[in-house]
Amino acid sequence: MKEGDSTEKLVESLVEELNCETVFTIPVFGGIAVDEGVVVTWIIMAVLTILSIVFVRNLSVEKPGKVQLMLESVIGWAQDFFEGIIEKENRGYIPYLMTVALYLAISNVIGLLGFKPPTKDMNVTIALAVMSMFVIEWSGIHRNGLVHWCKHFAKPVPIVAPIMILEIVIRPLSLCMRLFGNMLGGFVVMELIKQVVPLIVPIPFSFYFDIFDGLLQAYVFVFLTALFMTEEME
Repeated sequence: MKEGDSTEKLVESLVEELNCETVFTIPVFGGIAVDEGVVVTWIIMAVLTILSIVFVRNLSVEKPGKVQLMLESVIGWAQDFFEGIIEKENRGYIPYLMTVALYLAISNVIGLLGFKPPTKDMNVTIALAVMSMFVIEWSGIHRNGLVHWCKHFAKPVPIVAPIMILEIVIRPLSLCMRLFGNMLGGFVVMELIKQVVPLIVPIPFSFYFDIFDGLLQAYVFVFLTALFMTEEME
């Protein structure tokens, strides 16, 4: 009974942590529920906006400061990385990719500060995947035109057209499930470790699942998005 009770309590705690509770309701259109994932996303957006204003208010060409040099180095590295995937002539998409990467990196590790990571909510990962789907398809239309985009579904032979059309949904779905699944899996493993050995032992695992894996998933998401864009623009 004791073992069963502990298992039941563990399941209840996991379900409680994974459920995104409604924080407040906006009284329009019959009431729009705003859950924890949305609120934490707003907090991340506000912090990034404030930091952006603070870091760029004293930019200088003649005497750049250490912070400016560091930011220029990071942004320059990111631009070179994405240009290597989508080519220089498509650099207009890089700000979107960098923004998503930054948001995901912070969202995946914000649990260390006591917030519930938005990426534990499938609604958030689905929204990101749908956004990427539109960017991927638009990149192909913008680069080669609408007619070419329609024709490429029938290549190399027309019989593959249904599969190629289905791929429009499969690619963002894979992005969504990969991100959500990895974040969910890491969370469940950490909770199990904390229940079994609550002291000392979870610390190194936390470095992997809460930091390394979170940053890795942000990288994988934007890398695959850029790769799909390259395929679409060929």
